[in-house]
Amino acid sequence: MVYSNIVFSQHAFTRMFARSISPELAKRAIRNGEIIASYLNDQPYPSFLLLYWERGKALHIVASLNESSNTCHVITTYWPEADLWSDDFKTRRQK
Repeated sequence: MVYSNIVFSQHAFTRMFARSISPELAKRAIRNGEIIASYLNDQPYPSFLLLYWERGKALHIVASLNESSNTCHVITTYWPEADLWSDDFKTRRQK
């Protein structure tokens, strides 16, 4: 995906720092990741969950898109836990 602007929320920056995820990695994930879930009714903008692989390790990015300004708003980033996600990290395991 190509956006004219990528904006990180304060929450995203806090989580990225705590999880050792750099802004450069997050941007790479946004540009090259796979959308694995869409939340079209989220407000103020539709959001999505991206999966990106970095050196064999899955990374999830939750972001929203303001289509009128072509701006991607990063909400949070995390390394998904294997016990909570399927082997391909695309779907949550059933409880």
